Amino acid sequence: MKSAYSLRAQPQMKDIESVRRLISSTGFFSDEEITIAGELVEEALAKGEASGYYFIFAEADGELEGYCCFGPVPLTRESFDLYWIAVAPEQQGSGLGQCLMAAAEDAIRKRGGTRVYADTSSREQYLPTRSFYAACGYRQAALLSDFYAPGDGKLIYCKTLA
Repeated sequence: MKSAYSLRAQPQMKDIESVRRLISSTGFFSDEEITIAGELVEEALAKGEASGYYFIFAEADGELEGYCCFGPVPLTRESFDLYWIAVAPEQQGSGLGQCLMAAAEDAIRKRGGTRVYADTSSREQYLPTRSFYAACGYRQAALLSDFYAPGDGKLIYCKTLA
């Protein structure tokens, strides 16, 4: 049994590979996406706040169990993108994802954000992701058909923060 989760916002060097392992373990992401997830951590470590990437990491017993990455949408005043949210497969359904989402939304509010956007695929594989967003109070704002590939549209979810 895992101990309680600890949350932190500051990325560490170890997170580059931990994030890649976590993203890979979900079975949802391509090799290119796994690489990019680690590169965003590298960018934040190299540039700090200037990178525009912010994180919430959830650890238990020294292991990364989930994380999210978000940042302001360029050329907007109060809009943020949720770039990544992932939870280790054995922790999915435990409430960790909702905990991460709530922590990210609090951090976004503190940075002046009022709207959060999250993108996902329209493929059947991503039904749990879409259900998760809905359970967190996000609504579907747009569908871009065949965005990622023929038959694989991009769904954009949005939540207005109180």
